[in-house]
Amino acid sequence: MIIGRSLQCLAALSALAVSDVAAAQNPTYPGQPAAPTASPTPTPPETGRRVMRASRLTSGINIDGKLNEPAWATAVPSGEFMQSYPNVGAKPTDPTEVRVLYDDDALYVGVRMFDTHPDSIAAQLARRDATGIYSDWLHIMIDSYRDRRTSFRFSVNPRGVQKDVLEFDDRNGEDLNWDAVWEVATSVDSLGWTAEYRIPFSQLRFGSSAKGVERIWGFQVMRDIARRVERDSWSPWKQNDPGFVSNEGDLAGIVDIPTPRRLELMPYASAKLTRAPGDDANPFYRANDTKPSVGADLKYGLPGGLTLTATVNPDFGQVEVDPAVVNLSAYETFFPEKRPFFVEGANIFNIGTINGGPSYGNQQIFYSRRIGRQPQRFVKGQFVDSPDATTIIGAGKLTGKVGAWTVGLLNAVTAEERARVIDGANVETSTPVEPLTNYLVGRVRRDFRGGQTLLGFGGTAVNRDLSDTSFKNLLRSSADVGSLDFEHNWDKRQWKLTGALSKSLIQGSRTVTKNAQQSSARYYQRPDADYLSLDTAANSLSGYSAKLGLNKSGPWSFAATAKSISPGFEVNDLGFMGRVDYRNIGSSLSYYNDKPGKLLRSYNLYAGTNHAWNYGGDKIWTSFFNQVSLNFTNLWNLYAGGEYDPSAIDDRLTRGGPRGRQPTQWGGWTEIITDQRKTVSYDLYAQYFGDEARGYQKSLSFGFDIRPSSSVHVTLAPNLSLYHNTIQFVRGATDALATSTYGRRYVFGNLYQTTLSATTRVDWTLSPLLSFQLYAQPFASAGRFKSFKELAKPGTQQYVVYGRDNGSTITPVVDPTTGNTQSYTVDPDGPGLAPTFSIGNPDFRTHSLRGNAVVRWEYRPGSALFFVWQQQREDFLPFEGDFRTGRETRMIFGRPSNVFLVKATYWFAR
Repeated sequence: MIIGRSLQCLAALSALAVSDVAAAQNPTYPGQPAAPTASPTPTPPETGRRVMRASRLTSGINIDGKLNEPAWATAVPSGEFMQSYPNVGAKPTDPTEVRVLYDDDALYVGVRMFDTHPDSIAAQLARRDATGIYSDWLHIMIDSYRDRRTSFRFSVNPRGVQKDVLEFDDRNGEDLNWDAVWEVATSVDSLGWTAEYRIPFSQLRFGSSAKGVERIWGFQVMRDIARRVERDSWSPWKQNDPGFVSNEGDLAGIVDIPTPRRLELMPYASAKLTRAPGDDANPFYRANDTKPSVGADLKYGLPGGLTLTATVNPDFGQVEVDPAVVNLSAYETFFPEKRPFFVEGANIFNIGTINGGPSYGNQQIFYSRRIGRQPQRFVKGQFVDSPDATTIIGAGKLTGKVGAWTVGLLNAVTAEERARVIDGANVETSTPVEPLTNYLVGRVRRDFRGGQTLLGFGGTAVNRDLSDTSFKNLLRSSADVGSLDFEHNWDKRQWKLTGALSKSLIQGSRTVTKNAQQSSARYYQRPDADYLSLDTAANSLSGYSAKLGLNKSGPWSFAATAKSISPGFEVNDLGFMGRVDYRNIGSSLSYYNDKPGKLLRSYNLYAGTNHAWNYGGDKIWTSFFNQVSLNFTNLWNLYAGGEYDPSAIDDRLTRGGPRGRQPTQWGGWTEIITDQRKTVSYDLYAQYFGDEARGYQKSLSFGFDIRPSSSVHVTLAPNLSLYHNTIQFVRGATDALATSTYGRRYVFGNLYQTTLSATTRVDWTLSPLLSFQLYAQPFASAGRFKSFKELAKPGTQQYVVYGRDNGSTITPVVDPTTGNTQSYTVDPDGPGLAPTFSIGNPDFRTHSLRGNAVVRWEYRPGSALFFVWQQQREDFLPFEGDFRTGRETRMIFGRPSNVFLVKATYWFAR
């Protein structure tokens, strides 16, 4: 039943998508007969665009990086590149020449990059898809959809390092997780360097075409010269152009190629060993816990440009671990998705998003990390064996573009998870901790006016099997979101208006719905929120989100946002959100100058403002800010900014109580990045923000970027942060005598927190196919609370400090064994009638060392072998809040938990 409901939704969306695709392939118009089944003749190359003509390959080519085969001499060469930067529009320092060939199976691109100083060509060795390395690059971009919004980028550096990227939404995004199987070889000689590509048509996306009809695709070639920080473009493009893909030229001349069959299967096998400290008395504990696993991924190209992707029992053991954080807010910490199946093509599922200016708050309707999340039911016992993550039984997605239609459908099923529990009587039982759940997300978008106007709709659906009563009052039975969005460009894409209207509905028991109303996202129970009411009889909750964004591109650019997020809006079951219940407007203005001078290559000036109100009309946010970016001729970069935020109401400060108020705050930051052409470069970042209550946030980071050889790249970024919050929430205490705060006391403390961390990465590449990567983050943080106090009057910065005001007293309760203060006893009015209450000592110290090391060997195209070592050391010490650098550094290296993984994948294609 649970899967059936979602499959009904999936079938409806699929039927709609299929009918839309059919309409795109065979359009009909009022008063006209239906179009023939063969695709119509494509539009010829557009006037005013550069045109590259591909020639039919008549003899063999060996992909060795040397353009010495006779076939290359028959191809039509094209040059006359233009500098995109630093000298915009100027002739390149060195010329580049491109040739394109094709046969029935693949596209061949040969590029000669002349260089008067070939010994100075930057050629860093790195693993595939590496970013941030100092190197020359060549980029080939193919818009096989020819929608002027989407392009497949194939990049290579002089050492043969490959990178493939999906460019989407013209210039608004890129997907580095899109992977294709293609060949390229490079060669450096006395004239410069050359690149020789073979790109199988099976790795592109396009539909069928009638015999004899010439295909026209978007096409672009870009060359990056690292030592000059110069980019040369075959089809003219400037950094302040409103578009990127839309600036591509045309590739013509391809005729009578068969539509490729695209079937790819990638099975995997893995073995994992976990060695972690534990309690030998725990019967569930295993000093060496092994787990073998098998599964498979599948890709199948459907007619018309759609791709079906599926995964069964996926394994993501090679994915980098999340960094450590200390979260004392009322909201969840956001971590980005890193799992390849969900990251690749994720742009299609950007439901309800807009392009605009500064904004307040954030709601992400689809957040794929909800799929396979940690079980949501926590159980207690003498010993508990509960899974760390929910098993993904299988997932499938249908993505791609047919004609003017972009389609994205994803469905995933996660298993019921159970925990084994041994109680105090030594009796073992099994109890469910996560129900069988189906997740569905879909989006369909239609392009108009050559991709300059778009209209889309989509949504998500979560359905859980709550037949076990353990979940009835814990989880929602269903959660649905629907959304409409649009984008309209005009004046040669310099102006853009985007908007989205979304509606949400969650359903469940009365307890579940009440908990949703009382969550930190909305706090319906707030006693002074007369525009909200807590409905304890409700079994559903609904809300909406309306957003509008306006952008103007060019040297002078402008951006603005208007949003209205209703109190009942809820997307957390398959999305991510912080607070709702606000209206927001924000705008910014910037100026970019890309004309090099004696001191600066370019600079950017930016200023903006942002404002928000809750639905009760309280001003909850005001901000004014600015930023300057300077790129010097010696290739140093300086960034600096400032911000001023006047005092505003904080309706979340008391965690569901009456309104508080944030003090006025101000501050600034600066960052200096030295010349990255050097073997060692530096990144210095410093910030300071203070407020009128004498709170502050100070941080200092000093990053090192080291390239001791062409195959090793090391980055190290130690960071020190000092944080003082004068109104850190501690707890609430019921007291009928606290009439000014509606019968409850809201207790805060002065938090002094020190955090020291260092993010370290090491990349050692033996060849483009064999690499070693290390990530490690040592982390230590301590927080001490002082001057406990309570809010005296809602909506103000007036507080009663315990032990100082109103005759109040506060008495520490000390553990005689450890000498630590475990709690405080508070009498809020001394000799008065108010009852005493207790505050648990919130002081803390925490340490961790998280990291993983991955050896990756691509032993054949598309197939890889991974050797992974993950280590985690962590502890949490309550009642202690003093930070001592030497001690905290030593405690980072506590008892380790180690995970060793071997994983092999094998790529089949036909």
